[in-house]
Order: sequence, then structure tokens, then C-alpha cells
Amino acid sequence: MPAFFSRNMTLSNADLAVLGLTVAVGGLYVFRGNLFNGGSGSSSRPLPGTKPTTAADPGVDPRDFVAKMKAAKKRLVIFYGSQTGTAEEYAIRLAKEAKSRFGLGSLVCDPEEYDFENLDELPSDCAAIFVMATYGEGEPTDNAVQLMQNLGDDSFAFSKGEHRLDGLKYVIFGLGNRTYEHYNAIARVLDDQLEKMGAERIGDRGEGDDDKSMEEDYLAWKDGMWAAFSQALGVEEGAGAESPDFVVNELSAIDQTKVYLGELSARALTKTKGIHDLKNPYPAPISASKELFHHTGERNCIHIEFDTSGSGITYQHGDHVGVWPSNSDIEVNRLLFALGLGTPERRSQVIGVESLDPALAKVPFPVPTTYESALRHYIDISAVAGRQILGALSKYAPSEEAGAMLKKLGTEKEYYNKVIHDGCLKLGEVLQLAAGNDIHAVPNAENTTPWNIPFDVIISAIPRLQPRYYSISSSPKLHPNLIHVTCVVLKYESLPSDMSQAKWVFGVGSNYILNLKMAHHGETAPLLSEDGEAPAHVSGPTYAIHGPRSAYASGEVYKAPIHVRRSTFRLPTNPKSPVIMIGPGTGVAPFRGFVQERVALARKAIEKNGPDALKDWGQMYLFYGCRGENEDYLYKDEWPSYAADLKGKFTMRVAFSRSGPRKPDGSKIYVQDLFWEDRQQVADAVLNQKAYIYICGDAKSMSKQVEDTLAKILADAKGVSAEEGHKEVKTLKERSRLMLDVWS
Repeated sequence: MPAFFSRNMTLSNADLAVLGLTVAVGGLYVFRGNLFNGGSGSSSRPLPGTKPTTAADPGVDPRDFVAKMKAAKKRLVIFYGSQTGTAEEYAIRLAKEAKSRFGLGSLVCDPEEYDFENLDELPSDCAAIFVMATYGEGEPTDNAVQLMQNLGDDSFAFSKGEHRLDGLKYVIFGLGNRTYEHYNAIARVLDDQLEKMGAERIGDRGEGDDDKSMEEDYLAWKDGMWAAFSQALGVEEGAGAESPDFVVNELSAIDQTKVYLGELSARALTKTKGIHDLKNPYPAPISASKELFHHTGERNCIHIEFDTSGSGITYQHGDHVGVWPSNSDIEVNRLLFALGLGTPERRSQVIGVESLDPALAKVPFPVPTTYESALRHYIDISAVAGRQILGALSKYAPSEEAGAMLKKLGTEKEYYNKVIHDGCLKLGEVLQLAAGNDIHAVPNAENTTPWNIPFDVIISAIPRLQPRYYSISSSPKLHPNLIHVTCVVLKYESLPSDMSQAKWVFGVGSNYILNLKMAHHGETAPLLSEDGEAPAHVSGPTYAIHGPRSAYASGEVYKAPIHVRRSTFRLPTNPKSPVIMIGPGTGVAPFRGFVQERVALARKAIEKNGPDALKDWGQMYLFYGCRGENEDYLYKDEWPSYAADLKGKFTMRVAFSRSGPRKPDGSKIYVQDLFWEDRQQVADAVLNQKAYIYICGDAKSMSKQVEDTLAKILADAKGVSAEEGHKEVKTLKERSRLMLDVWS
């Protein structure tokens, strides 16, 4: 799903201002050393490592990256354009590898925190690395907008008075998804701009494809790049050495009220008020939930409503809500036992974590915390294990056979793909499998061999657990204090291999929401069978939905931490503009919000101007698809009432792929087929009435097929070639009259 980000009260009474300052300073004093750092208390098992680096020179301009590099004697600056954190992760990995291979220090930079006038002052023995994600319709991520504008503006002068970067050595790695039209557009555009300004690229431009394997694309690219890098900068491999990113201390003398047990912010821990956003999610009570699918056995689609009353959270139709899940009980227990931390005493052990180089590796979660809390709430242990880390973990193996297997998985791409990638194996499962344990059994101390892996290695190897984003399926004009989510529950079977049988794979966020729905209705979540055999129905994972210190449960009321992410996926402001919406499956979610938005406006207009108030309004067309009318037709009972409110200004076409009519050749009918059937109305609305078109859903096939159909409709209507039809579609996108909210 595309990613969009956006980020008072005045005290007139001086006494109140002083009081507020006093409380703030007092709070900082009380929690000094405990808010997002290693905490205090005696250390019973410190890991070896040096002290963290000190803060930057206070005399250096914080927006001057060249000055910072010189002050810290770093030869690399790495900029990342990241919307969800993935590009930042790869930027940090490159910095770590530069250090371990060549002993070179790096300054990893969020570009929106720096000025670029002095990019031409980067010393000749230094290099710049750009790790750039492409977002939306070939756009830069929010934090890279200014960077791209500066470099693409011929009138932008660097410190020497010209728009030139002669002699600048640079490396570039792009992150994209080949199912989208503008695959890795930002990395390609940036590469062209730098080359035109006289900069010299080191090695080939790297391009990662998230539709297949970003990790494998990165691994295939980096070795050749480092070889070219070594030659370009005159450095030799072997000058560096592996060193830990963090030091982990086990704490014994610690105030338990200051320990993070899953709280996502300092405000959540201290129960102080503040703005609720990405950095401080709001624990929203669940006001309603229900199953939307009917008679479907193992398939689930959940409608859930989050109450934001009194939180200060606002939203608009088309926005996204981020839901912060935890990892499932079984995966938390699996990895705890695999790390020898499964006993009650070990899993609840309080730890502090300090970064040995904060500029290179930030502590990814709030501390002090516990081993169990870190694995349950803070790091993504449910992701498929990456190939690069497996070889590095082999030296901690409990046996030669286990170590040999991890080395093989880490070095042989095809073997890794067959066993790990196709088998969807998480790190805990890989450790069990390598040690000869049964990954299908419920993990415990008896059936799981412990590995002696330092916990700092785990923190370095596994990224932070991220929120899962969903298109909001309501309008604030009808539901001002409620955020509706429409979530299909992800579960599927992995592919078997010689090493492991097929197993059920469960999406973290959607199954967390399924657990919330079950708890809301007092239902018992199905458990995995005790003997490890697959039960007659697909059993699902359970989650600690009560939250840290039972903060997410009060009586029969359950809560979930959420925040709103802004979007540009919006209706036109003028209701006279026709709207065409294409959204099969849960792609209909934002369009339910769109229709509700128009319904609210219509009710108000009719109340003010009478029954003819909608006479000049544009038509709303919704093309929706599902399997069957009595199986997965989402919100089937609502659409007629919306149509009645809109007085004929809402038309809905539905394609039933399994229970509906077929084409003459016997093939199924999908939304793009209905779109083509209505080509005359579509062409008239787009070409003559300036309609706006919205597509939401699968990017890999549906979205492209709908765009191709639209191009054919426009080409036929104008009597031009297919190529011209696609140009018309491109123009609509450029003018924001064709907007996509799609995912792969």
C-alpha cells in the first residue's frame, strides 16, 4: 500500500508556563538514563564492548554533513530516502559493511535534516552513497523531496556557485517494486542527475525489487560494488574488523515502573498526555467488530472500528491507519527457547541496550526492557530469515552439523530459496531446523535446542517491528470519532522442501486484528494442536492482546495502538466532478469512505437546498469484484442505502468471479471486464466531464489490467492508437485525475 506521511494551545498565564516547565524538567530528571537508553542499575552480565561514542561537536552546524564528517573523521556519507524504514535499514547495512571491510566510518543521514549547498565540498578521498526508495507514482519519499528538488533544479547553486558536482564519487542503490509502473524511478532519475552534474558513479547502480527479493538483489549487487569502491577510493579489504553494534547489560537494581514491557513511547510508559502519531500511537478502544465473509470455512475478513474520542486524532477519507501488532505467542516462545531464554526468570530479565556508535546504529526500541518484551513487541521475529545473517550465526551453532547447515543456507542462494524463502521460515524456525528440532511441534525447553547467540547480535540482525497500514474504510463526516478498517486475514501454506514439510503461514497484522475481533466478542481463538499435527481446520496464532501491563484491556473493552498516516488519495473537492472507482476485494475499503463522504455532503445539501440539491452533482461509479454474492460481497447490505441517499448519483457494478455469469468463451468476468462494458459512459465521463479515476487493490495484475483497459477505452473514443491511449492515461496521472492506492 502506498505510504504517505504528514507530521495549540497558548499559555497566557506566566505561572502556568513556569509550572509546565517545572513538571517537564522534573519528569526528565526522574527518568534520566531510562528513557530510550540503557537505564541504570547493576549489571550482572555485561557483553564485551567499548563505551558508546560521544555526542557530536556542539560547534558544528547540525545541518552541515561535510563538517560533521570532518569532525568525526568519516569518509562516507550515506543518504537514505525511506518511507517505511527499509531504505534506512539498507543504508545502515552499507555503513556497517564499509566499516567491517575497510575500517571506514560513515555518517548515515536522513536527507531532510541536512542542507545540500556544500555537496560539492565533499573531499576527494570521500564518497556519497544514496539509498533511495521510489514511492507512489514514481515520487520521492517524503524525507527525500528537498534533496531531489535541489539536485534536479538547474538554478540551484552549490557552494562554488554552480550546479556542478565534478569529481564527486557516489554509489546508488534503489528500492522499488517491478509491479509498479515507475520501477525504481527515483534511483534512476537521481543517477542521471548526478552524472549530468559531473559526478562519478562507483560500480553499477543497484536496483532492488521488492516483488521478488530485495535481499537477493542487494546481495547480488554489493560485492561488485565494493570491489569497484575499493579501487575508486584506494582502500583495501581487511583493514576493518567485525565489531558489535550494541552492548547489552542485564540489570538487577532497576525500578520496574521504568521498564518498557511493550509500551511504544515514553509518554505511554509515564502515562502523560501528548500528540498521538507515529512516535506515540494511541491505544484506541474497539467499539465494534464483525466477520464480513459468509460460509467460507477458513477465509476471514474483519471489519473493526477504533474509537478515537478524546485522543485528538483526526482523519480524512482516503487516509491510512497504522495498527501496531505484536508477534504471536508461538513465535515469541520459539525464539526465546532457541536462545536459551525460555525460563520465566530469563525471559523476564531486564536489560539495557547501548549503541557503540549511535551515528551508525541506533537502539531500535525503548529501554530498559526485557528479553521477552523485545521479541514480542519491538523486533520483527515473524519475518522470513535473511540469507546474509544465517552464515554469520553459524559460529554460535550448538553442533557442527547445525553450523554447517547455516553456512550452506547463507552461501548457496538456490538452497536458501528452496528451504527458507519458499518455506517461509522465520529465524526461530531456522535455528530449530538446523539443530534437528521439529518445527511443527509447539516449542518448549525439551524440544528446542538452545543456541549461544549474544542478544546484541539478534538486535542487529532483526529489524524493528513496524505498524501495518490499512486504508481507512469510513468517512469522518459520518463517523467523526471512529476509524473503520476492512482487513482480510492472511494465511496460506508454504511450499515443502527436503528439509521441512509445508506449514501454515500467518500474516502478523491481520491475525492480530482477528484476535482482537475474537476477544471483542468473547470468542476463544483456535489453538495449535498439542501434538503438532495439523487440525481439521486451519488453526491460528494467539497474541498478547492485553498489551503491556494490561494497558490494552479493561473489562470487556480491548484496545490497539494506532496512528493515522495522511494520504493524497482524495475525492475532488467539487461534488459536480464525476468519480470512477475500481476496487475489487478489500480494495473497496477506501471507496466505502469515499461514498460515505458524498452521502454526508448530500444529506447536508438536501437539508439546506431541498430534494433537487444533487441535480448538478457528478455521478459516482463503483466497479467491485469478489468470488460470490453470498460468500465475500463486502458491505452488501450498505450499498443500497448509500444509493438511496445519493438520489441516483451512485452506480455500482459487481463482478462475481466464481458464482457469476461467464464470458462466451467460458472465462471468468472481472472488474476490468465490467469497466470495458461501460466504456461509453467511462469515456464520456473522463473526456467530457473531467471525471476523476481511482484504483485500489492488487498492483501485480488487477491495477495494470484496469489501466490497460482505460487506455483502450480512451484510444477507441478518440480514434487514436493504443500508444496514444496510454499517453492519455499518463496525462491523467500527471494531472492527479487518475490516482492509485495499490499494493503487491
